[in-house]
Amino acid sequence: MITMPKIGVVGDKDSVLAFKAFGLSVFPAVASDSEASRKIVDKLAREDYGIIFVTEQIAETITETIDRYDRCVLPAIILIPGSTGSLGIGLARIRRNVEKAVGMNILDSF
Repeated sequence: MITMPKIGVVGDKDSVLAFKAFGLSVFPAVASDSEASRKIVDKLAREDYGIIFVTEQIAETITETIDRYDRCVLPAIILIPGSTGSLGIGLARIRRNVEKAVGMNILDSF
């Protein structure tokens, strides 16, 4: 039997509550409390969440935690824009990962 990985969303309330309607686990956090945000992400990783969406505003305050999980297969940490808009951090990460995987930046041609 194939089991689906647990998926969590970490960010400000306005950004994450909509994900609850899709059945995802939501974990409200505030960018001003980076220690609490770090603890949430670490807890989700320990509890076998396979995918953790983190708003860019939160990710900007816990870069060392995000970088630590980049070296692991799971969980996959995906940065998403928050309710206040995108900071461009998530797209920059995707570009770096695609360039690393393919050997060149193929996303700029679109």
